[in-house]
Amino acid sequence: MIANDRLNRLNSAERPRVDINLRPRDAASIVLIDNSGKQPRLLVGKRHPDQVFLPNKFVFPGGRVDNADTRVKAGDALADLERDKLLLDMKGRPATSRARGLAMAAIRELFEETGLILGGRHDGTLKTSAKGWSDFLATGFQPKPSALKFFARAITPPRRPRRYDTRFFVAMAKDVVDQSRDGDGELSHLNWLTFEEAQSCNLHIMTRTILDEVQDLLDVRSRPKRRSTVPYYFEKRGTFCRSVLSVKA
Repeated sequence: MIANDRLNRLNSAERPRVDINLRPRDAASIVLIDNSGKQPRLLVGKRHPDQVFLPNKFVFPGGRVDNADTRVKAGDALADLERDKLLLDMKGRPATSRARGLAMAAIRELFEETGLILGGRHDGTLKTSAKGWSDFLATGFQPKPSALKFFARAITPPRRPRRYDTRFFVAMAKDVVDQSRDGDGELSHLNWLTFEEAQSCNLHIMTRTILDEVQDLLDVRSRPKRRSTVPYYFEKRGTFCRSVLSVKA
């Protein structure tokens, strides 16, 4: 089975763990897909060698959730299905504000790392002092969480230098409304790659697994399917597991 092959690959890539055990922090990552050509292309960038988490690896834009991500005003709402999926097995105290914050974090991180904006125009009066969002709103746009679909989740195994409970979102490049600046430099070698080109990059094993999940998600038009289920990767008793979270009808 495909799922078993992915788990075998994850488990075979495990390495010794020497760090203290940390509680995973909420994080979000975004896979942006351009389906305007013959083959779909995905936006990836390379992390710098001096970064603690995944140095030198090619990744999708993303990062941890900030407090302001739950409060900044959006141009529309996250779709009900995506919100309900995000609430499934949410650690700590589940809350719709946290679900919204995860989606908003994905949009903010995309902007910070690439300069790309998923949003819609606001009337010019919307402002905030929150780091990251002040620059976003200053462009004249506000975030558009309805453009996102939540499609996968993964928790960093114990005893890593950083641990994240990462929710992966997918969005279409056609929903990008502007690129008003360059990224903040956290990612270099930003490029739009086909699946084959991306698989040939220096990817972390989990990023490679998520890339496979993205490919499974796309329909014949290279657009993400509407799904009520989410594959969920985590470790249990030293072994990677893949569960499927599902919203009840």
